[in-house]
Amino acid sequence: MKKIIIILVLLFAATVIFAQSVQLGQFPIGKWLDPNWNAIWEFTSNNIRILNSNTGEVYFDFSGKIQNFKVFVDGAQPGISFSCFDTEKTYSFKANLTNNNVVLEIDREDKPKYTVTMRKQ
Repeated sequence: MKKIIIILVLLFAATVIFAQSVQLGQFPIGKWLDPNWNAIWEFTSNNIRILNSNTGEVYFDFSGKIQNFKVFVDGAQPGISFSCFDTEKTYSFKANLTNNNVVLEIDREDKPKYTVTMRKQ
């Protein structure tokens, strides 16, 4: 019985460490278009997904895959950043509250940083 309890506690701790929940804070909920990839980044109250802008097909669902999630404010701009073990990338988003755009920066190993301004859909 003690072994089962210890295993359950360890599994719970591992889940908390590897699957941080998404709490966007002041970062706006909604959808933004990445025009370079024809993709929609969708931010909900508890998840982030990448969708095909034409069909709505899910390209990638970050649910349970987000690590090092941070909410920050840079001046008046709210932002979020996180990394993903599956994609081996670090993502940073800054929202511009005056024009509803979001700036996405992706740090990728062995490639230059990807930066794009996305407009609200």
